[in-house]
Amino acid sequence: MMNKKRTIRVMCVDDHLFLIDGLKARFMTQSDLEFVGSLPTADDLVDEAMRLQADIVLVDIEMAGQDPFVSIDDLRRRYPDARAIILSAYVRDHYISAALKAGAWGYFSKSDSPMEIMAGIREVADGNFAFGQKVQERCEGIKAVQKGNVKPPRSRLENLSPRELEVLRLIGRGMTRSAIAQLLCRSPKTIDGHRESIMEKLDIHDRGELLRFAIREGLAEA
Repeated sequence: MMNKKRTIRVMCVDDHLFLIDGLKARFMTQSDLEFVGSLPTADDLVDEAMRLQADIVLVDIEMAGQDPFVSIDDLRRRYPDARAIILSAYVRDHYISAALKAGAWGYFSKSDSPMEIMAGIREVADGNFAFGQKVQERCEGIKAVQKGNVKPPRSRLENLSPRELEVLRLIGRGMTRSAIAQLLCRSPKTIDGHRESIMEKLDIHDRGELLRFAIREGLAEA
């Protein structure tokens, strides 16, 4: 459980100096938020968070070095006094899923207002999950997350089975039903069934929209 402190000690893991400087300036105007340090990669995230006694670690996704989600999982296990919040330009369902599975307590877009992000930091420091508006629109159960409830919400992609997720990735690569069936050693009818189930779970109503969703979410690259 995070200790009660006069100020919330915040560390930032991001390779954009402009963002870091902006956060520093914003935090200087807040009596309860203190910017304690930064890293350009997630390689030494846990060790640095421990050294700085950080309460909150803001983490970008697209950086060189170690996978940020691996580092967040390490943080959860090795230094649970600190809590990670994703702050990224990318708001995609599979990133949200990965963040929640790794143990992140929040997820915000860099386009969210500074006031909203700082409010989220306070929420997480107080033991609550916190999400920006764009993330809220993509997750189930966020409105049901109440204070003291440590069960995170689910992204839409978590509703898909492993096989459905695989089919969706192949759809995103532009493969036809026949090609997918041949690759997965299944009948085209079976692939049709998977596709219909995927569309129902994602609340998508035509095949073109499904293809665009897979491409937009970066699933074709996964």
